[in-house]
Amino acid sequence: MKVNSTELQNNFGKYLMLAGQEEIIITRNGTEIAKLTAMKEATVTNIDGTNTVHENASDYGYGGKKATYEEFLQLQQKSEERYEYIDGEIYWLASPRTAHQIAITELLVIFYNTFQGKDCTPMVAPYDIELRRTPENINIVQPDLMIICDLEDHLNENDYYKGVPKLVVEVLSKSTQRKDLIKKLDLYMSCGVNEYWIVNPDNQEVTIYHFEEKNISHYTTFKKSETAQSFIFEELRADIDRIFRL
Repeated sequence: MKVNSTELQNNFGKYLMLAGQEEIIITRNGTEIAKLTAMKEATVTNIDGTNTVHENASDYGYGGKKATYEEFLQLQQKSEERYEYIDGEIYWLASPRTAHQIAITELLVIFYNTFQGKDCTPMVAPYDIELRRTPENINIVQPDLMIICDLEDHLNENDYYKGVPKLVVEVLSKSTQRKDLIKKLDLYMSCGVNEYWIVNPDNQEVTIYHFEEKNISHYTTFKKSETAQSFIFEELRADIDRIFRL
């Protein structure tokens, strides 16, 4: 992950913890000037702007395989499995567990009831979302749940959505938490998503990030017996006890 020096100074504690999971490249005026990295990392690869995967292959199934976008599309066409493509790396999506599915089902019902008859539409995985950091840097992800408010305006001739969701939700699992907490947070923030919900069945918490101008504006963690409240949708609330009812 790359962060500018001002963002690092303002949120040093957060990035210090993240450095235990992934190398943090520090920039100033667009130039790489330093890095934060955990001492426990067994190997360190290049830091010249290339993407690096520190997780073992078993963490994501497909192991964060380096590939071109064209190679990713070929894999998609040949395989029945689900994959994501983030910053030039392919990730296999494992089958979710029961707690994951219950959380998504409960949230989908809440989202559907909240937005019924309104301009915004809840959508659930599998549903490919194309996000671009630059015109050349194409990423394909499948958020567990999302709110789309410009669906009709961004459907192409093949009925695929090509816009950016207002809100995305990811439910953590042991195999995806590094990707969801670091890579996807940075991707969603950088590509115009306004709000990101990270749902953690293990500690039964929901953390909501509000992004403005491609930076973290606010974030709050909601725990048992509390009600999660969206930053951008005043009417959107979710009881934590209902999401984690098992």
